[in-house]
Amino acid sequence: MPGVMKRNFLQLNRETFVDLYKAIVIPHIECANSVSGPFKLIDIKAVEKVQMRATKLVIGLKNLPYCKCLRKLKLPTLKYRRLRGDVIEVYKILTRQNDANVSLKLILNQTKATRGHD
Repeated sequence: MPGVMKRNFLQLNRETFVDLYKAIVIPHIECANSVSGPFKLIDIKAVEKVQMRATKLVIGLKNLPYCKCLRKLKLPTLKYRRLRGDVIEVYKILTRQNDANVSLKLILNQTKATRGHD
């Protein structure tokens, strides 16, 4: 998808890039993350590399490090997006907001003490 953006747009400013990126690239990355659920470091780096290459398409960000590009574009890392998605999913399961037939059965510990601490 970043290749499609590169072929069709000669120069991308920050606002245009962020809109295109969120509309075209992120859905594919999110699908790959949820389907494959990369847990090996090499797989995580391969998916993150897509975002790294895509951020270099923006005018003026080509020579900046990846973390600075993300800050300037106000985009989170894919690691943060995965973590956030996991936290949201656990919250939905615990508050029974998703389909009970499909979701995991998590049993809450009713005692307040854990390892001797409240």
